[in-house]
Amino acid sequence: MSIVTTISTWLIPCIILLVLLVGTWKKVPTYETFVEGGKEGVQMAISLLPFLLGMMVSIAIFRASGAMEAFVSMLNPILSMIGIPSDIVPLAMVRPISGTAALGMTTELISTHGPDSFIGRLASTMQGSTDTTLYIITVYFGAVGIKRMGDALKVGLLADFIGIMASIIVVSIVFG
Repeated sequence: MSIVTTISTWLIPCIILLVLLVGTWKKVPTYETFVEGGKEGVQMAISLLPFLLGMMVSIAIFRASGAMEAFVSMLNPILSMIGIPSDIVPLAMVRPISGTAALGMTTELISTHGPDSFIGRLASTMQGSTDTTLYIITVYFGAVGIKRMGDALKVGLLADFIGIMASIIVVSIVFG
């Protein structure tokens, strides 16, 4: 076993032990504090459920209604003129909304086209170059009660758009 593997294996248990020892030394009721934190975590998870459920239902309706396929087919002539495969558009649309749905789409694209194909490489690069902006804003802003999120949403979606465009450009230059 290498030194890096040994350190990575023992790092988290040592940090937990250190926190427990320092808490005990400072006479903090460590177990009771842990249980209280667990209660707060469960309460927060329950308060976030309506936000997450609404987002997941919206995604499911958008895909099941055929609206996504109609949008992709509408964009197909423009995309084919500039050399962007239309197969990647659903991933670009879903990635800012849901990481799990985007990972499923990426997996599907890679299994259909192959990991070394242009689409497989583009999907992988896009997956790593963007984030789940709407999910992050919904969960984190909802958790702390922030109601005005317009500027954060604009900047997050702009960053996702730039990540998508950069992915297309870089993969086209490197692998195209």
